[in-house]
Amino acid sequence: MEPEEFDSVLDAVRTFVRKEVVAAEDEIEETDQIPDRLRQQAAEMGLFGFAIPEEYGGLGFSMSEEVRLVMELGWTTPAFRSMFGTNNGIAGQVLVNSGTDAQKQKYLPRLASGELVASFALTEPEAGSDPSGLRTRAVRDGEHYVINGQKRFITNAIWADVLMVFVRTGPVTDGVKGISVFIVPTDTPGVTIGPRDHKMGQRGAATSEVFLDDVRVPAENLVGEVEGEGFSAAMRSLAKGRLHIAALTVGQANRLIDESLRHATTNRQGGTKLAEFQLIQAMLAESRTEAYAGRAMVLEAARSWDDGTDRRLAPSMCKLFCTEAVDRIADRAVQIHGGLGYMREVPVERFYRDARLFRLYEGTSEIQKLIIAKQLVKGFQG
Repeated sequence: MEPEEFDSVLDAVRTFVRKEVVAAEDEIEETDQIPDRLRQQAAEMGLFGFAIPEEYGGLGFSMSEEVRLVMELGWTTPAFRSMFGTNNGIAGQVLVNSGTDAQKQKYLPRLASGELVASFALTEPEAGSDPSGLRTRAVRDGEHYVINGQKRFITNAIWADVLMVFVRTGPVTDGVKGISVFIVPTDTPGVTIGPRDHKMGQRGAATSEVFLDDVRVPAENLVGEVEGEGFSAAMRSLAKGRLHIAALTVGQANRLIDESLRHATTNRQGGTKLAEFQLIQAMLAESRTEAYAGRAMVLEAARSWDDGTDRRLAPSMCKLFCTEAVDRIADRAVQIHGGLGYMREVPVERFYRDARLFRLYEGTSEIQKLIIAKQLVKGFQG
């Protein structure tokens, strides 16, 4: 995409988010739903396919373009981005990276348009941060596979038309080498989507359990039509997703700082504006510095992603730093608001709850530390 064209898209998204979506935040919080009008507008703007290649109907953003877009999406409730996040991210990228030509042609155009919603079904009750504990199994039966198992915390599952289901096709002793991924339409007999989870925050974004009982899918639904490639497909999608989430939290941090400044410059204690108190100034300074550092990290990591020099270490460092930082920034925002910051009608209270999830999904902070350390040790020349 030409720079001028991208800037036009970015301006349109920024305006839409700050005028339309922000105005609907209370409605989303109360109803636990994204209004249909916002979903339709997002689809019309191409947001369901910004990371899907243009040849399949998407916008085909580079990583450098994607992170700039996502920072704008981070200005509002994360549920809005979550609505189309799995299509562009962890679910859609499984097909982009590993699907056959036929699989891409069948699904990607409809994911890009928003006609279909895809979910990434990896996590299980006994396999979260460590996929080697995965127990969902697929057994070959002629020209089909039969899948049995259970998935947990699956984003957008209640709205999904298709699931990217990670299963074990090899023996347990194969560890991650025995993991494959299948395209499973949610209307397939034996697929049951559980009720929405009741979460601490991020209302409007839905996660659910998924149950697979003797689910028969054609062998052609094996992504890439090769067994044992599921773990590498998951890791490629997750690495990109980690950089995406880091960018999202930078956007969220900027909104929190804006709310903090608005409160501190318009409210007084003892006749003195809050912004004139040095301890308030210190919190504002710390928050802006961390947000600035996070933005610089994300932009540099995106450049490294695009030129292929680093698609492993930098995404994990960004996710670790930025998701931890946004929690600190959210905490300071509540503190700056004082008792008002603990009240439900104030945006920073909601963002404080929303922010906590970022350190958990798509690889916990602890997992990011392990990835970073292993890459450092592996690359050390002595």
